[in-house]
Amino acid sequence: MPAVIDDGKKRMAGALSSLTKEFSRLRTGRASVTLIEPIMADYYGNPTPVGQIASVSVPDARTITIQPWDKAAFGAVEKAILKSDLGLNPVNDGKMIRISLPPLTEERRKDLVKLAKKFTEEAKVAVRNVRRDLNEATKKLQKDKDITEDEQRKLEAEVQKLTDETIKKCDEAFSAKEKEILEL
Repeated sequence: MPAVIDDGKKRMAGALSSLTKEFSRLRTGRASVTLIEPIMADYYGNPTPVGQIASVSVPDARTITIQPWDKAAFGAVEKAILKSDLGLNPVNDGKMIRISLPPLTEERRKDLVKLAKKFTEEAKVAVRNVRRDLNEATKKLQKDKDITEDEQRKLEAEVQKLTDETIKKCDEAFSAKEKEILEL
């Protein structure tokens, strides 16, 4: 019985961590190193994450600086940033690449909130799918006579409680992200 609950906790925590990872990639009004993480630069013919070929830092709330360790990587990093769907314009001064983040328009903020809501709904669906799988597992255990009917009900109640807690955490994460996006 505890194995079913432990498996459920792990899988639901995975859905929640996936949600927070998606949220970290959403651009808010502040500069963040996580904006650059998914960008892959063509480094000597291999797609390589920018963070592996350069030092990335955030000196202030609206600027990201990227300092490639290899002079040959400057062009590749700059090109990768321009090709990304982030709409960022890198400025290369020969020593480092600077990216200034323009303030978000109200329309763009609303679009980001909608996207955050979509990510939240996807996470909730994942959590509910885990609940369904766990409930099927408990029914199978009961059918195979490994647990009694009362134990099955108790287990299903525990699974529901775990589901409710995780969905509440998803909603709290969304509320915090929404506030962060809409903040001027």
